[in-house]
Amino acid sequence: MSTTTHTAATTTVTAPSVGSLLRGGIGATVAAAAATAVVAAAGHAAGISLDMSGAPIPVSGFAVLTGIFSVVGLLIALVLRRFAGSPRTAWIRTTVVLTALSLVPDVLADAATSTKALLMVTHLVAAAIVIPAVARRLRS
Repeated sequence: MSTTTHTAATTTVTAPSVGSLLRGGIGATVAAAAATAVVAAAGHAAGISLDMSGAPIPVSGFAVLTGIFSVVGLLIALVLRRFAGSPRTAWIRTTVVLTALSLVPDVLADAATSTKALLMVTHLVAAAIVIPAVARRLRS
């Protein structure tokens, strides 16, 4: 009499480390901050006013606010990494909604139409950099 023993291979899916998420997220934040400043400067050089309610927005302000809100997004990613069943999906859905909501103040701003459009483009540029970079570091 012979017996055959089969062992099932187990696959363990591990979430990327917090360090990996933070490094990637901070790198994307720096890239997005630089990119929004470049877009704002290019728009201004092309003749688009950076005035809102009669006061100019400094080009550096684009980078600073991008950095601040990207870090807030990174904190959201850390919470989703810990508590969401599918952090990547939750991150993408959450950030797409937040990006859409971030366009509302631009539409309502006391600024020229071209300025509003430039503001919206900077939001979309930042989102296009940060969202996928962080999503890659979250498990599905």
